[in-house]
Amino acid sequence: MPSFMKFAVSALAAAGTAYAECTVSGTSTIQNQGDATALASCSTFSGSIAIATGTAEDINISGVKAISGNLVATDNSAIRRIGASDLETLGGDLSLSGLTRLTGLDFPKLKKVRALKWTALPNLAEIGFTAQVEQADAIDIQNTGLKSLTGINIQQAKTIKVANNQYINEIKMQLGNVSTSLDFSDNNKALQVELTNLIWASNLTFRSCGSVSLPSLEKLNGSLGLYNNAFESFAAPNLTEVGEALAIIGNDQLKNVSFPLVTKINDDLRMANNTALMSVEGLPLLKSVGGAFDISGNMSKVATPKLDTVKGAFNIQSSDNVTDSCPFYQNLKNKKLIQGAFLCKGKLENPSTEGTKPKEQGGSQQGAASTLSAMNGALGLAAMAAVFLI
Repeated sequence: MPSFMKFAVSALAAAGTAYAECTVSGTSTIQNQGDATALASCSTFSGSIAIATGTAEDINISGVKAISGNLVATDNSAIRRIGASDLETLGGDLSLSGLTRLTGLDFPKLKKVRALKWTALPNLAEIGFTAQVEQADAIDIQNTGLKSLTGINIQQAKTIKVANNQYINEIKMQLGNVSTSLDFSDNNKALQVELTNLIWASNLTFRSCGSVSLPSLEKLNGSLGLYNNAFESFAAPNLTEVGEALAIIGNDQLKNVSFPLVTKINDDLRMANNTALMSVEGLPLLKSVGGAFDISGNMSKVATPKLDTVKGAFNIQSSDNVTDSCPFYQNLKNKKLIQGAFLCKGKLENPSTEGTKPKEQGGSQQGAASTLSAMNGALGLAAMAAVFLI
């Protein structure tokens, strides 16, 4: 047994073949490849394994098919490759951070992990997951040199965050549901996101993406945020309800949004700074907004013909002449179907969000739309704060 750790070994019979189960209390540290090679007799390793920060040679753990705990490597500026040629299941996290020279991961049989936590891996360009990881509760990949996530093809997860990976240009997964949050932010601006099987999710954030495809999304328990993306159109053709807020902010090239089946947004609806969006007609069945209805920009038309309830403030501000759209919403306000403050105004120099003081083109400032009622304002602003901070 290797000298770098002490563990109990028991010989077990499985399908007529003897194998060893090694048990260690806590975490054992690998100093070199010799330590890794010494684990070959441990088909199952109960415990966690860490690679020492001073390890300079490549590490490959062979023979081990299952590790119950974590596999960790951090703050190492020398190691170039890490692998486990026979590992199929990792009960804990594959946690890698601060490995500035790491260029390769070799896990050809790995299919199941608890979590992938990778950060500050600037030279890691490819993932050697030949068999594809299909099960993981959490994925957190930030500040790497990855060009794609090929090899990660999970069906469901609690949380997924892929952020600040400047070379990644494509993300495709068979992902069917994500129960807490998914956040793809500030990667390659041409990043193409295809989640063709995603049916339900909680919170979704897409920031600085080139394209996003969610053709199967039906149920959203939380919020959807689209920020500073480069795509010209966005559609969620099967989505029927937004559980919290819908925010579409700062998408300079966006010309069309389509939510043809959405009937209810339980919190705020906010659209702002989408400079190419000249018409907002993509919510034809929307009946109810539980927070603020807040749309500003260069639109000539805003139409939600089925709308009959807005529990928060209402704000439409445009640099174009949006006057033809206003009578419909004024009528809702007159009937007290819009419960908060009301402003619908076109031909403004500085169209902006609810609560601002708009200025007419060549004219004077208009009165500011007041804030939401106490109850609905607290709910709406809290929900949107959660979206912005994702």
